[in-house]
Amino acid sequence: RRRGGALPGVEFVDGDFENRLSLQRVLRGIDRAFLVTNSSERVETQQLGFVREAREAGLRHIVYLSQLHAAKDSPVRFLRYHAVVEEAIAASGMAYTILRPNLFMQGLLTFRSSILSEDRFFAPMEQARVSVVDVRDIAAVAALALTQTGYEGKTYDLTGPEALAQADIAGQLTRELGRRILFTDIPEAAMRQTLLSWRMPEWQVEGLIEDYAHYRRGEAADLSTAIQDVTGAPPRSFAEFARDYRRAFSP
Repeated sequence: RRRGGALPGVEFVDGDFENRLSLQRVLRGIDRAFLVTNSSERVETQQLGFVREAREAGLRHIVYLSQLHAAKDSPVRFLRYHAVVEEAIAASGMAYTILRPNLFMQGLLTFRSSILSEDRFFAPMEQARVSVVDVRDIAAVAALALTQTGYEGKTYDLTGPEALAQADIAGQLTRELGRRILFTDIPEAAMRQTLLSWRMPEWQVEGLIEDYAHYRRGEAADLSTAIQDVTGAPPRSFAEFARDYRRAFSP
């Protein structure tokens, strides 16, 4: 279903990843696409279906949002399905660009309520360091890959400029917000129950628990220069994120 939108020169089209005919309508006349979906137990099937329909529709270039360290033998379900989809895209014959970002800085907004009410956030992270990345930098790389040439057949690991422990993040929030913010390390079981109490689907909950174990093993501390290499600007630091999102974490 095609409809008008609030952005001048932009046409909005409704599609459904579970409906093949819907995808065919969406892809009609499209040369390039950015593939990202909600994370669910259906995500691998949905994304593979999109790749098939895109190939049949004659799509020339697909930009795919994967995840750092995607691998088919990973113990993390998110990393496994991303690797399967990456492989299908590479075998499709379409030009492609794979973006593999690390943990999003904006993910901290999930804990906005506890930061506002208790001045703390929590996770089973111990002292793990993670090179968290701002989604605005990911978007900048994706926009260039979608609108310019020279990015075909390439895979980019996207990270922030430093690997931070959660205590470091709490300290930077403290400095920016002017009040003491604490990080509390909690057991996996407590995190699982908290996520389930938020009505998060069980498949997603178990995937996040696997992700946290991945971080604790020190597997997400890598640093990459890809954001600066592609955009010409350094990746945003967490301090910049905290400054820009200060109002979100302030009463």
